[in-house]
Amino acid sequence: MKRLSTLAFALSGLIATSSFAETQVSVKAAADYRLYTQDALYSQQVDKQFSMFIEPEIYHSWNDDLDSVTFKPFYRWDNEDDERSHGDIRELMWLHVGEDWELRTGIGSVFWGQTESAHLVDVINQTDAVEAVDGEDKLGQPMINLTLVRDWGNLDLFVLPGFRERTFAGENGRLRAPFIVDTDNVIYQSTDEEHHVDFAARWSHSIDIWELGLSYFDGTSRDADLLLYVDNEIGTFRPFYRQMNQVGLDVLAVVDSWILKFEGISRHFDHAPLYEANDYFAMTTGFEYPSVGVFDSVWDIGWLMEYQFDDRKDSSQALGQNDLMLGARLVLNDIDGTEILFGMVQDLDHSSTRSAFVEASSRIDDNWKWRVDARIFSANELSNVLYNLRNDDNVELSLEYYF
Repeated sequence: MKRLSTLAFALSGLIATSSFAETQVSVKAAADYRLYTQDALYSQQVDKQFSMFIEPEIYHSWNDDLDSVTFKPFYRWDNEDDERSHGDIRELMWLHVGEDWELRTGIGSVFWGQTESAHLVDVINQTDAVEAVDGEDKLGQPMINLTLVRDWGNLDLFVLPGFRERTFAGENGRLRAPFIVDTDNVIYQSTDEEHHVDFAARWSHSIDIWELGLSYFDGTSRDADLLLYVDNEIGTFRPFYRQMNQVGLDVLAVVDSWILKFEGISRHFDHAPLYEANDYFAMTTGFEYPSVGVFDSVWDIGWLMEYQFDDRKDSSQALGQNDLMLGARLVLNDIDGTEILFGMVQDLDHSSTRSAFVEASSRIDDNWKWRVDARIFSANELSNVLYNLRNDDNVELSLEYYF
């Protein structure tokens, strides 16, 4: 965290002292109310949460837009869960654009992948797990990123100096395991701990109907293994971060009206005798098919189906071992930009294990927007990771303001 603060201070100085040709400032703020529809599994947990967040963005450019700095801090306050009240620098990035190359230095966010139900190849940024259970929200990652733009594709090279620990819900929070995660006593396989320098690379290219991405990562795993410790009959989980290598492939193809998607990874962990296997393969593949003008209206529906596979035998570690996701994206094409995404992920090995979600949003006017998110969890198998969330069905209402 010290390295993150030092880098933020240095780039803030660059913003303050440089002469910019253009300055843009915007702010996103929101109030969220989350209601849980079932009694909590653990006595300390609450049945509802109210929170607010603010996310300003400052963009400065100069040198005919060949140089720019983007600063995007974030802070959320939660009235119940102290661990969910947290701040982060999502982005503080200097970008320099050359003739056939780009250099990014600072704190940033990088997304890799194509599929809807799982983002297997997306490995650069750490998940901000207290924001939402879907893993879409990420913490800012210190990085140096060189992009080479060539006829044979784009090559991104990354040096990642510093590791961000995953966030976890506190004692009063929901969507957590039965024991509190002790984030003050983190364990690392590397003796460099959070100062380990990671490396990554990705080649991407468009060839006819194909969008291809081939990636490699070497460093500290963003996924934490939770190790149970008992002290005076009180159990806690301690996060353990292993070293790993990952090779990833993501593919998107447009065939007539069909959008075909694939993500696959092969991971190798350094020797750790505590674990059953040090290597595994996982993939997600499927399609999206749009139906235009359904019900004789201006509405569009995109039908989604994806299959998830993971060859690990431990269902407490692998969420999508043999699962099928069915869903649809409804776009009303109205002036308010109303969209609704809903879906269900069914475990094909255990009929009682599934999850479902609904995400809906629309503008009220030029500044205001509403959002509704709902999630349902079902699991009867003690070893399944969803078993800890079986009573955490919830609906979240959000009112967002942009200025």
